[in-house]
Amino acid sequence: MEKPLQFDVIASCSTTRARTSLMKLPHYTVETPVFMPVGTKGSVKSVLPEQLENINCQIILGNTYHLGLRPGVELLKKAKGLHNFMGWKRALLTDSGGFQMVSLLHMAEINEQGVNFESPYDGTKSLLTPEKSIQIQNAIGADIIMQLDDVVPTTSKDNERMEEATYRTTRWLDRCLSAHERPNEQNIFPIVQGGLIEHLRKLSANLHLERKVNGYAIGGLSGGEAKEDFWKMVLLSTQMLPGDKPKYVMGVGFAVDLVICCALGADMFDCVFPTRTARFGCALTSSGQISLRHKKFRMDFGPIEKNCSCSTCKTYTRAYIHQIVTSEAVSCNLLSVHNLNYQMQLMKGIRESIKVNKFPEFVQQFMINMYPNKNYPQWCIDALQSVNIELK
Repeated sequence: MEKPLQFDVIASCSTTRARTSLMKLPHYTVETPVFMPVGTKGSVKSVLPEQLENINCQIILGNTYHLGLRPGVELLKKAKGLHNFMGWKRALLTDSGGFQMVSLLHMAEINEQGVNFESPYDGTKSLLTPEKSIQIQNAIGADIIMQLDDVVPTTSKDNERMEEATYRTTRWLDRCLSAHERPNEQNIFPIVQGGLIEHLRKLSANLHLERKVNGYAIGGLSGGEAKEDFWKMVLLSTQMLPGDKPKYVMGVGFAVDLVICCALGADMFDCVFPTRTARFGCALTSSGQISLRHKKFRMDFGPIEKNCSCSTCKTYTRAYIHQIVTSEAVSCNLLSVHNLNYQMQLMKGIRESIKVNKFPEFVQQFMINMYPNKNYPQWCIDALQSVNIELK
């Protein structure tokens, strides 16, 4: 029987660790590197599924914890999965609920059995176990599903707790794999943990390599740690994991981070950032983020960005969006569509540059656009030097 994930590397950068691939999933064949917009509760905030298709979004992310509470397993089964329920025809990935151990820590108790959560909706308590997480994800029907992992904030100084979480994550992985009822339709990705402790990262990766899986996630980062620590853990993890399977760095969405993580060998990314910053009136451009709330845009009748292909830039001006930003709901849609299109075009540019072996040149131009005075952050210089790119 054909695997539910086939991963074919079609080109690799001859200088860095970047590569572009085709990842064939049950619902869609995804080109990587790929950015995945986050639709936590079965909806990418302010954006319709057809708008996502129009900007060539290939795969989106949902959250098991929230979807398990609302709409719940019973309804998802009756709807024949989240694809049908939300009208999304392309690929889906679901997070396991592990991140909520950090984001909802004040409402959670963690032990070997699982995580006791207090519902943010009505205060009732529920136990999310590895088995329960997989049961919910089987009902959701996503192409890629995450193991439940024990997540500790990267800023934690408790090395003993970090070690406990690293071993527990692998024990929970085994329970997830045993509970998985749809292995021919859905792919479980283990999550490499270990915080910022090198030997724990290596341990976690090595333990996961002993299991039969179709891809890997790199978790426990993008949690407030120093960027110098962040990139080193990404590189260490991508070096440890096999080259014939996709590598997903969780929670990454800033443009600079995406470009550098691609150079370090990562294939997949997700983050709420593009749509969240849109709700605050901010737009992403090739020269950085701009706030359309600023009065300097009041009489600016140009698009958010020249040559942008999105429907917002083709139709509306900076002046119009300035007038309605943060006060009219439609502004969230207009800016979210633009910001997500920016992310899609950035990833497409990365893929195309790798195909013609021009990725280092792409990185140089991208960084000059972002930092025209060449005041590059030191972590960017160091990270790119580690894969043989010297910023000019």
